[in-house]
Amino acid sequence: MAFPRNVSFTFTLSGVPELGDNQTFLAFPLCVLYTIALLGNSTILYVIHGGEGFRQPMYILLSMLALTDLAVSLTSLPTMLGIFCFNYNQVHFESCLTQMFFLHTFAAMESGVLVAMAVDRLIAIWDPLRYASILTSSVIAKFRLVIVIRGICVVFPVPILTRRFPFCKSHVLLHSYCLHQDVIRLACADTAVNSWYGLIAVLLTKGVDSMFIVVSYGMILWTVFGIKTNDARIKAFNTCVCHMCAVLLFYIPLIGLSVVHRFGKHAAPLVPILMADIYLLVPPVINPVIYSIKTKQIRRKILKVLKQPKVGIPDNGIAVITV
Repeated sequence: MAFPRNVSFTFTLSGVPELGDNQTFLAFPLCVLYTIALLGNSTILYVIHGGEGFRQPMYILLSMLALTDLAVSLTSLPTMLGIFCFNYNQVHFESCLTQMFFLHTFAAMESGVLVAMAVDRLIAIWDPLRYASILTSSVIAKFRLVIVIRGICVVFPVPILTRRFPFCKSHVLLHSYCLHQDVIRLACADTAVNSWYGLIAVLLTKGVDSMFIVVSYGMILWTVFGIKTNDARIKAFNTCVCHMCAVLLFYIPLIGLSVVHRFGKHAAPLVPILMADIYLLVPPVINPVIYSIKTKQIRRKILKVLKQPKVGIPDNGIAVITV
């Protein structure tokens, strides 16, 4: 039976089907991951926006990365916790479209932020004396505006194109949240327009972005290898380590997931599920940990906040400062 476009219905989210109906034993590790992601990215935002020494473009862009990671986590959290904590796997069609829009939009924004961070590292190594004069606050503001507008404009047609479909298949989605590729798989209509637009949207965002990042790192490596002293070469390259990790964490699962969805029809069902979960869960968890450990200024600020003196009131009523 096909559901007309004006009839409301729900999708069933799979979680991890191989584990059976009761998947609540995954609730604890999942809550730990979300707690790390939310606290870690919130801490990065607090440290950068609350400190006077974090006005450099690198830190502003890092705060944008933390914000997009935080947004991705908050968008996927309701359905993930619903499945694994409360064994509730139903999602209304309109809610599914909303989640799909925000997930893909924030992913496009994160890809744009990674490009801006690559440009930042390139200028810092290629022309350090003009770094502050090139990446001014107005230039960073334009970067932010372009990243947000591009993400919204590219993804906005996706839920509109998807909403016109009737659905008459099983209504069981492969993942724990709504992805465009997964939803149109269940449509009882020609989905060629959606498939082609989805491919074009990916190429215009992540495809173009990845090319810019590769070119930027090619120029960075060329500049680094041109440095005469070995210590200066290592120091310059170390400034890119965190960003390289963020790029790999974002693009490797994304490329794998896209390939499996489009060409891996005979792959095991667990493969796209695990790759999609890694794609959404791992970067928001690992990115703040890496930047907190590798970035000296952020690490010092976090330790300073943790070591702030606390005021205690003992039984005699006299305030005592403890460290």
